[in-house]
Amino acid sequence: MADCGPSLCSVLDPLESLIYWRSAARSGAALGAGLALLVALACCSVVSVLAYSSLLALTAAVAFRVYKNVLQAVQKTNEGHPFKWLLEQDVSVSAERAQSLAAAATAHLNAALAELRRLFLVEDLVDSLKFGVLLWCLTYVGACFNGITLIILAWIALFSLPKAYEMNKAQVDANLELARSKINEISAKVRAAVPLGRKAEDKDK
Repeated sequence: MADCGPSLCSVLDPLESLIYWRSAARSGAALGAGLALLVALACCSVVSVLAYSSLLALTAAVAFRVYKNVLQAVQKTNEGHPFKWLLEQDVSVSAERAQSLAAAATAHLNAALAELRRLFLVEDLVDSLKFGVLLWCLTYVGACFNGITLIILAWIALFSLPKAYEMNKAQVDANLELARSKINEISAKVRAAVPLGRKAEDKDK
């Protein structure tokens, strides 16, 4: 998180604490709530899920407000609004924070567009072929899972893989480095054998 700006870090730090299970109760609640929402979206329309979720939240808030008012009347106390501490919270987004997040999103978007242009226009033949293999594999993934199922699996992976990596970092890094070296070795051989790509570009220079 050292490379991000202050505004971006303020958003990413709580997310990091959730996915790394710094607080088991909060991470478990976030995982469970997200799964419940995604399963509901898999069964019902987005409009229905939003409407029922909002109605449930509103009903709970009204019931709690009425309960606290009755309790204060019976006990003859004046504790004020039960959600006063929430009503006093500043929920506005500052201009600096919005600009920082927009700048970060724009930088990532531009980098993604440049990389896609490079791959689709075959700037480097080997990289484009690897991208083609990835797309081919995704056709099989798409045949087995629909979009919402993939999102559910990604949500579960978000709360499991980072923690698993943190607990087995040395072993995972060693295996990744071995796989990376093998891929680089194969890529180098392909580039040397194919008279296209960067080898041809180097000759032009």
